[in-house]
Amino acid sequence: MSTLTQKEVEMLRDDLKTNYLKKKRIYWNFKRAFDICASLAAIIVLFVPLCIVALLIYIDDPHGSPIFTQDRVGRDGKVFKFYKFRSMVVNAEALLESLQEQNEKTGPVFKIKEDPRVTRIGRFIRKTSIDELPQLLNILKGDMSVVGPRPALPKEVEQYDDYAKLRLLITPGLTCYWQVQNNRDEITFDEWMDMDIQYIKERTFFGDMKLIFKTLKVAVTGQGT
Repeated sequence: MSTLTQKEVEMLRDDLKTNYLKKKRIYWNFKRAFDICASLAAIIVLFVPLCIVALLIYIDDPHGSPIFTQDRVGRDGKVFKFYKFRSMVVNAEALLESLQEQNEKTGPVFKIKEDPRVTRIGRFIRKTSIDELPQLLNILKGDMSVVGPRPALPKEVEQYDDYAKLRLLITPGLTCYWQVQNNRDEITFDEWMDMDIQYIKERTFFGDMKLIFKTLKVAVTGQGT
């Protein structure tokens, strides 16, 4: 967790709210307009491929819905329904406890490289980041943005210190600085949080566009996990 003192975190929070949020209202409005147009266009263009992916997931494992719905934490701690293509077996949550000792991530996040809960089609859609595409609906609804910190689970946020909670000051996104790192599985939880705070400070429209193109490159080259 962060080495900053409580007072330093409070000063950083005030600084972020004053200098990086309130003074960028034009950016916020433009960003929301872009989110609506981009997500709606992507849903229309990708509708048939998305249906095919859903069908393949059902054929591979017909014991559950192709769409996985989960509670995630958004801006200012608001909980919303998060959509994703199901890449794991139906009872994945029940199996989690038995795998905790194999966790390869630091902090409150759980992740192992060779997760036995992942299905055959799940491995492919994860590697290509196709599993994230249903979040276009979250973006259209306003729960998420195209670019922003990845939305966390409520049980993860419960373990956040005040520094990590700063990432909740803005709307979570489909992609972020962490998402486009080639070595992202080697990045510690603290480094991840630093990247999200850095994004809040550096946010610009052109910076967001650059992140989107980097994300497309990661998906096309199969660097996602």
